[in-house]
Amino acid sequence: MRLFTLTALALSIGSFSAVAQADPQSQQYLPLSLKTTSEQDQATGFVEGQSLSGSTRNWYAHERATRAPLWKYYKGDGTRHDTHSRNNWVQGSILNYSSGFTQGTIGFAVEAAGYNAIALEQGRAAIAGPNNRTLTHSDGDPIGQWSKMGLANVKARLSNTTLTVGRQSVDTPMIAYIGNRALPSSFQGAFVHSAEFDNLSIDLGTFDRVSPRTEQSLSKFRSEYSATGVETDRASTAGVNYQPFKSLTTSLYTTHVEDFWNQYYFGASHVLGDSAVLALTTGLNYYKTVDTGSKKMGDIDNDTYSLSLGLTHQAHTLTASWQQVNGNEYFDYLHETNGIFLANSLLSDFNGPNEKSLQLSYVLNMAPYGVPGLKFNLYNARGWGIDGTHYRGTAYDVNGLDGETHYEWGIGTSYAVQSGPLKDTSIRATYTAHRASKAQGDGSLDEFRLVTTIPFNIL
Repeated sequence: MRLFTLTALALSIGSFSAVAQADPQSQQYLPLSLKTTSEQDQATGFVEGQSLSGSTRNWYAHERATRAPLWKYYKGDGTRHDTHSRNNWVQGSILNYSSGFTQGTIGFAVEAAGYNAIALEQGRAAIAGPNNRTLTHSDGDPIGQWSKMGLANVKARLSNTTLTVGRQSVDTPMIAYIGNRALPSSFQGAFVHSAEFDNLSIDLGTFDRVSPRTEQSLSKFRSEYSATGVETDRASTAGVNYQPFKSLTTSLYTTHVEDFWNQYYFGASHVLGDSAVLALTTGLNYYKTVDTGSKKMGDIDNDTYSLSLGLTHQAHTLTASWQQVNGNEYFDYLHETNGIFLANSLLSDFNGPNEKSLQLSYVLNMAPYGVPGLKFNLYNARGWGIDGTHYRGTAYDVNGLDGETHYEWGIGTSYAVQSGPLKDTSIRATYTAHRASKAQGDGSLDEFRLVTTIPFNIL
């Protein structure tokens, strides 16, 4: 591991001399300036600007535990049995209607999306439900087909500022939809996105329910890693995205989860050099989490960050990512969100108490070789130093974690159709292997996943 670290640092430091000789990415300062155009001024009308589109996704995953069984399934007599494998195969479809904005100083619009899922694998033992992949009854019997209203909202827009009220899709560093299943999650509440400046935008939002990926009903928010299952009635967020230089983007957010925690986030991404010769991309993500209110999650004082350094030469990108958790509990986030922008959030989140992790990854983009849309990737990540023995709360089951380690590697390929009637159709295949010490929570397993997504436009 020490050799891995020194090698990654040497590659990063050595890149500066090469980058200096390339045609550099512009480091020009961008003064803060108001936009000279207004999105609302371009409104074409409620009917004239409407669209009807959607997508259908075929989602398949096969998992195999390589040590102890990781899942259970119900037999017909109601007894629960261990299993070393789990298969989930679901066809998810989305039909989305969006009106145009009415004309005038303030424009109004609506959006609605119907979600539908069909369980292509319906064997109880195979699915090993209930889980968050295939919707089942409480006894693990799969529901063959189900639908729900995934999005349903009203929008009001003034200039370049839009207020959305209702069930919606949101993407911020701490409240973000997660789309890694057949259907994505969404949130019920109110959200304001303001982009009145050329290089600065502001987000404000408050939400009281989440629509999970594999459930028909709305749910209260709960945390991803809590062992007690406590719930909260509200999560609110505010943030700023700012681009001070052409090469640098930054984000600063705060989120208040009622009676859980206050969480603060800073993120930055910087590009130096020319990818045709050599470019260095640096990414920083930092989260600070502290308890608040009635402390349903107990005492929390957690600082977690990741730093990634990526070198790109034409079709090739090599990245080293360091991640560290400073706290006696998991770095935690809200369940059914993608509110973890850390570099080493993979099959495992590498977020155990006091955990350190390093990832090395390689991406090959086949566009320079005449096959645009085709990519290959390979990575290896290792986590160590997991120590929960100093934790004194009750929300997390970490006291037995003492020096735990784990590692993960994966290989994948993806292709996106570039033109024709199937333009933007994508197919991705991944194989991931995770190996863990006895008490580490993710277990030892292999997973093969194959996902095909076909978008379509009707109107």
